[in-house]
Amino acid sequence: MAQNRPMKKALRYAVPAAVAGAAIATVGLVPALASSDGAPDLPGITAEQLVAKIASSEAEQLSGTVKITTDLGLPALPGTGRGGGREGAGEGADPQAKLMELASGTHTLRVAVDGPDRQRVSVVEEAAEYTLVRNGKDVWAYDSAANAAHHTVLPEGAGDAAPEEASRGLEKATPQKAAQEVLAAVDGTTSVTVDGTAKVAGQDAYQLLVRPKQPESTVGSVRIAVDADSGVPLKFTLTPRDGGKAAIDVGFTEVDFAKPPADTFEFTPPQGAEVTEERPEKPGDGPREEPRGGHEGHGLPSGLEVVGSGWGSVAELRMPGGRADAPGGTDGAKGPDGARAAEAQRFLDGLTDEVGGDFGTGRVFSTRLVNALITDDGTVYVGAVTKEGLVKAAEAAEKADRDGTRPGSAG
Repeated sequence: MAQNRPMKKALRYAVPAAVAGAAIATVGLVPALASSDGAPDLPGITAEQLVAKIASSEAEQLSGTVKITTDLGLPALPGTGRGGGREGAGEGADPQAKLMELASGTHTLRVAVDGPDRQRVSVVEEAAEYTLVRNGKDVWAYDSAANAAHHTVLPEGAGDAAPEEASRGLEKATPQKAAQEVLAAVDGTTSVTVDGTAKVAGQDAYQLLVRPKQPESTVGSVRIAVDADSGVPLKFTLTPRDGGKAAIDVGFTEVDFAKPPADTFEFTPPQGAEVTEERPEKPGDGPREEPRGGHEGHGLPSGLEVVGSGWGSVAELRMPGGRADAPGGTDGAKGPDGARAAEAQRFLDGLTDEVGGDFGTGRVFSTRLVNALITDDGTVYVGAVTKEGLVKAAEAAEKADRDGTRPGSAG
């Protein structure tokens, strides 16, 4: 499928949106329930106190092993595989590509943190390892399968936000980051309680249970296990409203809160590795030229807005090209390009359902958690909401356009 098609780009942001779109609120004052058999017996704590404990945690040093299991029900899409050998070696160390691989299956990560400017995350595979390291201003990404490395020297004044841009989201695949994304968006759409205790990675933990109130949300619950001493989230489990096994389960299997050795954050590319160097502009420099295809790999695209609020939030993305890029926009294409477009269209139609409303018509791509609506004019709506919720969001956006207003939206 062509890189500039709306479905491809919608899926690129679907996984981060599954976590980032979740919101917590109405922090209840319900004390922790009595511990179950085998669970630690800890002092009572309210949900409000536990959320405050997470927010005030001063733990900046740890190391350990994280297991992440993702089951969104995604089909096998062309172009999302790892590939093999040295194909695309210069691009093989791209953290965004690695993040997409974490969108399905079970993966093991080794992590180490020593303050805001020293982190290391390694994705451990059967015969290879992918490593992302930040040591001060130096950020390295290395893919042993391709023997390819990507090196970024952060500019002065980049601040603590720079690692996220440099790693493009890979470091979010940890319990702490997932919990932070959820807890950062507090509003009145959720009940939060403490639901007992548990042992996680050998640590005593409280369990924070989050349940959305909005019926259009596809999220049934989020359970966050919080270390009783440090306040560090140790496990994050998101279960869909329809039930079944967790859609996202991220948790430490081993954890140590001691300071990691200094050499943990040192990295030298192996002999023969193909190294790609990047020098980001200094803060305040003029806008850099975007690669062909828009903003891919450089954060969210321009034109992104949010329709709705809380668990019903939907990302609206107006794709460049309009109908030419829309699901029905292959008319007029001829020759080999036309045949490939028609084949891609048939593939897309087989994965989607047609819907209509005041916004017009479009097609909905569904997973267990995140759904996407691509309208016939090329606008994409993505969120952890039901098909009906997407249609409602598209209709609200259409009405806002007609009225010249954007209620409940943020650029």
